[in-house]
Formats: sequence, C-alpha cells, structure tokens
Amino acid sequence: MHSGVLNLLPFLPLLPFAAAFAVGALPANRRGLSALIAAAVMLAAGAFTVAMGPAMFAGELLRVSTPWLAGIDYTVRVDGLAWIFCLLISGIGSLVVLYAHYYLSAEDSEPRFLAYLLAFAGAMLGVVTAGNLIVLLVFWELTSVASFLLIGFWTHRDDARQGARMALTVTAGGGLCLLAGLILLGQVAGSFDLDAVLAAGPAVRADPLYPAILALILLGAFTKSAQFPFHFWLPHAMAAPTPVSAFLHSATMVKAGVFLLARLYPVLAGSDLWLYAVSLAGLATLLVGAWYAVFQHDLKGLLAYSTLSHLGLITLLLGMGSELAVVAAVFHILNHATFKAALFMIAGIVDHEAGTRDIRRLGGLLQLMPITATMAMVAGASMAGLPLLNGFLSKEMMLHEAVDTTWLGNGWIVAVLATLAACFSVAYSFRYIVHVFFGARRDDYPHTPHDPPAGMWLPPALLVVLVVAIGLFPDSVAGPLVAVVARAVTGGAVMDYHLALWHGFTPALGLSAIAVAVGLGALVAYRRVRALWQAGPHPE
Repeated sequence: MHSGVLNLLPFLPLLPFAAAFAVGALPANRRGLSALIAAAVMLAAGAFTVAMGPAMFAGELLRVSTPWLAGIDYTVRVDGLAWIFCLLISGIGSLVVLYAHYYLSAEDSEPRFLAYLLAFAGAMLGVVTAGNLIVLLVFWELTSVASFLLIGFWTHRDDARQGARMALTVTAGGGLCLLAGLILLGQVAGSFDLDAVLAAGPAVRADPLYPAILALILLGAFTKSAQFPFHFWLPHAMAAPTPVSAFLHSATMVKAGVFLLARLYPVLAGSDLWLYAVSLAGLATLLVGAWYAVFQHDLKGLLAYSTLSHLGLITLLLGMGSELAVVAAVFHILNHATFKAALFMIAGIVDHEAGTRDIRRLGGLLQLMPITATMAMVAGASMAGLPLLNGFLSKEMMLHEAVDTTWLGNGWIVAVLATLAACFSVAYSFRYIVHVFFGARRDDYPHTPHDPPAGMWLPPALLVVLVVAIGLFPDSVAGPLVAVVARAVTGGAVMDYHLALWHGFTPALGLSAIAVAVGLGALVAYRRVRALWQAGPHPE
C-alpha cells in the first residue's frame, strides 16, 4: 500500500490544477458538470489523504523527490502537520464546492469560480506538502494569486476589486520578505531540503544571521495570517463570495501563516527573540481582532475580525514555546476551522435568504429559519468557548498556558490579557446569535427569510456535528490526530496530556467563567458599550 501511496503522492497538489484548467474551459452555463468535476477532485484528494492515515498514526514520514529545475527537486513530504492540513483543505473544500453550487446565482460563472477554487486548493496542498523551501515559495505565491482571483470574483463590485488588490499587495509583499528569509535560511542550513533545514535548528539559532532570518520569515507568516499590524486586509477581503470566506478565510489561506510557524518551529523556536516577537504579535492580534469584532454590523465583518482574533490565539500559543502550548495551538487549528467555516456558511445563508447580513436589519430569524438558527447557536457557542463544544476545550488549554506564562518577571500579564480577549469573544459570539436569531420577528426584511435547500445547510450541518463530537469525545475523536500533529511540529515526542471535558476546578476554568459573565454583561449593556467605542479612536 505504501508504494502505491508514494507513487501517487507527487500528484496530490497537481491534480486540482489540472482540474482547474478543465473546469475553467467549460461554458458558463455548465454549472452541474463543473460542480461534479470539482467535487470529485476534492473528494479524491480527501480519500487519498485518508489513505495516508495509517502511516501517519504509525509515525511515518512519506516523501517523494523528483528532479525539477536548476538542481532543485520537486519534493512532496507528508508528516502529521501536512496531513491535518490536507484533511482540512480537501474536507472543507468538498463541502464548500457543494455549498457554492447552491449559493452562486445564475448570473455567476460557476465554472470560472470553481476553477479559481481548485487552483487555490492545489496551491495550498503544495504549500503544506512541500519538502523543499523553494517549492514551498512557489506554491506560497500561487496561493496569493489564486486568492486575488477569488476575492475579486465579482469584478463589477468596487469593494471586491479593492479587497483583492489589498490582499495581494500585503501578502505578496510579505512573500518577498519570505523569499529573502528562506534563501538565507537555506544558506545557513546548507540546504533547501526541508529535512536538512529542520535538523539544523541549533546551528541556525546560533548563527549571526538568525535575527534577520527570523524577522523576514515572520513578516511572510504574519502578512499571510493577517497578524497585527498587517490585519487590515482580511476584513476588506469579505467582499468575496461567502464560499471564499468559508474556505480561504477560516480554514486554509489565513492559516498558511500559522502553518509556516508550525512547520519551521523546530529550527526557529527556542529563543527569547522568537518568544517575544511571536507571542506579542499573537496577543496583539488576539485583542485587536476580538475588540473590533464586537462592534461590527456586517455578519461577515464580525466573523472576519473574530478570525483575526483566533489566528492571534494560535500564534500566541506557538510563541509561548512549551509543548502543551503547541498541542493547544494544533487543537485550535482544527477546532477553529470547523466552527468558523460553519459560521461563514451560515452568514451566507442568512444573506442569501433574508437579503441582508446587516445585524441591525435582522432579528427574530429563529422562528423563520429554525435549521439555520440551530446550527448558528451551536457553532456560535463553540466560538464563545462554552462547555461541551470543541472551542471550549482549546480555549481552556490556552488559558491554562497563559496562567503558566511569565513575561518580564510577571505571571499575570498574559493571563489577564487573554481573559480580556475571551470576554470580547463571548460578547461578539452571542451578538451573532442573539441579535440575528432572537427577538421579535420583523416585517421589513429585504426578502422573506426561510431555511435554504438542503444543499446549502448540509455542509455547515456536517461541520457542526464535528463541533459537538469533538467537544463531547475529545480524546477519542481528536486525541490521536492532535498527538500525531503535535509530534510533527515539535520534531519529537510530546509530554503526556489528556484531552478531556473536565480537568477539575482550575484557574483556567475560573478565568473562563469570568469571561462568560463579563461577555454576557457587555452584550446586555451593548448600547452603552458601543457608545464608549464610538467615543474612542478606531482608525481604519
């Protein structure tokens, strides 16, 4: 079986590109055929990824090299970290294809949209499976180009064109920094082969060029994952069709930056420079994103800023440097992808059926859209970090690590600021739920709201089922997967830990309870809290 997998491995990133050309050549009216081809390709990628599961759980590394150009090999390398991202890309990508088929209007060219989507999926698969720094760079830039096409898909809209240009400018600028950083890294490590680079960690950290290498690579990662102060492009990218947001801006593209941090963790982490640079950027993004999310009227704007905050949380955990922080970061990558992709799809359903996603024009949708409302309540509660759902578990792990983190001799700084961000998270999550689905029915919706066809609600429903399953049975559903990925990130064994719903009355649980109470209080007093927001500076 291994030989068959290895023979096909080089084609995993290339198959979606081939399908993109085939789908893109179809006439605009061949919607069903284009969706069928795209879904088949994404499902095939998913099935192939699942077939690699036994090797991953056995701790194996799958790797194939083919001579390419200028002495550089096209190397495809799959370990636990690459594997989980392949699962996210193919699994959520399959759901997004189905969702997009029902979401896009008859005026939209579905073959063109799906061609862009397949090209992006191929680029992301190339990034996460790259076994050579130069190959990684090539696919990294292809993600920026494909995302530019997807964000600007509605070319008739000024905001879509502006959002696409802004995303391309920021991420491609960061890509140039990454280019310089990876070339320096390869020179110091003596090779561009990823295995050789990861084995050269002590030599790289001891080299005089280490600060420059770290700064350049972090600029590439931070711009791609919209970390502060490069966070501003992501909300503007919400002008894209909602399937783009559900795929790129929750599960894939914006996680490419945190993937890079995790991929190069064994070679770059372990210094005070890494600790403070990565943790400070993550903590700042965690706070800024959460604070801005509370006051957004656009449902997708709220989700965009909350995505910034959760990406900051993952970055903060990777910066902390402990093995359990890495475990929590890996766990939250999985959890965030499930509930956030579902919430983006739900926002698209509301917009599609009610004719608006402006929270001020919504409310009372529970009676009119019970299926959508149920999914929103579960996924939103997970985003808020409530018990019995997967978001609660990784949030508790984050707060536990924050309590144990000492900065500049102070053991309370990170814990207090992380709890403050958790308060905002509860507030914006319940604003998404309460202000949209509860309250009295209105008589001025742009369209008469109702639940959509099954093809639109089934993809977020499947993700919501995962949210609940991981929340209730974390050790059996997600435990082995998280362990495999954490070992791949750290480059070795991970200290004993246990994913469980209950760890007793801990400081993290107390901070979580405070966050829920304060967040709900802020929502009750929303008008007064918003008045404070409007009185203060909030620059674009």
